[in-house]
Amino acid sequence: MAEIYKNGPVEAAFSVYTDFLLYKSGVYQHVSGEMVGGHAVRILGWGVENGTPYWLVGNSWNTDWGDNGFFKILRGRDHCGIESEIVAGVPCTEHYSERI
Repeated sequence: MAEIYKNGPVEAAFSVYTDFLLYKSGVYQHVSGEMVGGHAVRILGWGVENGTPYWLVGNSWNTDWGDNGFFKILRGRDHCGIESEIVAGVPCTEHYSERI
């Protein structure tokens, strides 16, 4: 959370199950269905909905999918492996002022 707060969104990967394909709203928690593969997404922020902590995530499957192209997934339990596959980039600003 500190990385997102300080530097903005991070990239993540997680395991996708068939029930995720039908997501429309709320906080996604895998309940049933087989794993169909992995997927890379962008974690934009976090929150709590009805007492359930979540990550707010942007998907690349167009705005017709999910909640206008976004989804919420359970936070704090490495749900579907989303918290163990996170990467972030930090811009190199060492010579930035020389280019301006």
